Amino acid sequence: MVVLVAADSRFPMKKKFTAALLEMHPEITTVVLNINPKDTNLVLGEREEILHGAGYIEDTLCCLKFAISPKSFYQINPVQCEKLYNKAMEYAELDGNSKVIDAYCGIGTIGMVAAKTAGSVIGVELNKDAVKDAISNAKRNDMKNIGFYCADAGDFMEAMADEGESADVVFMDPPRSGSSRKFIDSLLRLSPKRIVYISCNPETLARDLNYIIKGGYKVKEMTPVDMFPFTNHVETVVLMTKE
Repeated sequence: MVVLVAADSRFPMKKKFTAALLEMHPEITTVVLNINPKDTNLVLGEREEILHGAGYIEDTLCCLKFAISPKSFYQINPVQCEKLYNKAMEYAELDGNSKVIDAYCGIGTIGMVAAKTAGSVIGVELNKDAVKDAISNAKRNDMKNIGFYCADAGDFMEAMADEGESADVVFMDPPRSGSSRKFIDSLLRLSPKRIVYISCNPETLARDLNYIIKGGYKVKEMTPVDMFPFTNHVETVVLMTKE
């Protein structure tokens, strides 16, 4: 997939440009023009125009098929990602009765892998484009025991706690900035038996773990996974259980 980001939708000779690009790189299956006229730190804008193909690509991960659109998050290293997710599932110890929440669920990758063994899974994500992809991916893989909600994960879990609901396992895979205090407070109120935290930033991970530990949890085990070879970045999966 090639995504061109422009400040304006005017694109002279876009058909010839696309044809030349495909001739040079026949492995490209889709080309999308994203229009972002705003002067912000966000790369992608709201509007898109498909110049070639379906506007998304597909990948297979943990024997599941996923459609990935330009504005959806997807791990860049699928070989290592499978190792990461398998370790996360090992930590979760799911069975047919497990009630699972996949917070910051993106296009539903972690939640759908969990749904293969869990009783029920709820995926929560603020990015509406990712939620759209997640719903489509669940249908693509004929999964009946998972549902997705477009909402702030902290607000969603707080509402669950207010209604007296619970979860056995919460998977959380926040951005590099980590989780907010509001999210962690709602997580502690929900009080799952196990928390599986997947982090791409050791600094914010340490900060968040310290806060969760003060809320009555203990770090049982953690495993680093080299998702970004030849860089100083590392992904880490952590298991926390209630004291």
